[in-house]
Amino acid sequence: MTMTTTHAWPTAVSARVPEPTLARYPAASQPPRPHTAVELDRLIQMLRASRAETIAIGHGRHTASAGAADALAASWTAGAGQILAVVDWPAAAASWLRPAQRLAGSQPDAWILADTPAGCAQLVGRLSGQPGWTPGRTFGFASVATPDLLALTPPGALAGMTGATAAGGSWRIGQSLLLVNDDPEGATP
Repeated sequence: MTMTTTHAWPTAVSARVPEPTLARYPAASQPPRPHTAVELDRLIQMLRASRAETIAIGHGRHTASAGAADALAASWTAGAGQILAVVDWPAAAASWLRPAQRLAGSQPDAWILADTPAGCAQLVGRLSGQPGWTPGRTFGFASVATPDLLALTPPGALAGMTGATAAGGSWRIGQSLLLVNDDPEGATP
């Protein structure tokens, strides 16, 4: 199990991550790797274990993020799950308010995010202000689970968010740390 604590969030909190802060974490903006089959299977297991019936999927516009969202949608609906919204957002925008409103406004049992850590952080800056959204009901693909995501979001903004690793394990975000368990057998951090 790996634990990481990181925060570079400026003291004057804005919904948008400042460019100088993003520049300190160049890997956070790199296109994500495609999801894996075991990662998708584990994510579906986690959603079922949470008793989610309805989900909303949010993703960046990178090919891998869109592919992960499409694969999740196909797998979820094949198992009789319902998708209330699929929302995408650009890597750079004046504001991520509209995608955040559309994603949170659907009021699903769970939200799932697929993007780069930088893109996810930008969305979370707006998502955290939306009524009804909670990180405890938010899941993510492996692409977002990096220390950079913690560094680019306010402390505690994602506490409770969880997801699957590329190896079929799991990860969970605490107040200021990321717990990763890459062992698919004991995949609850």
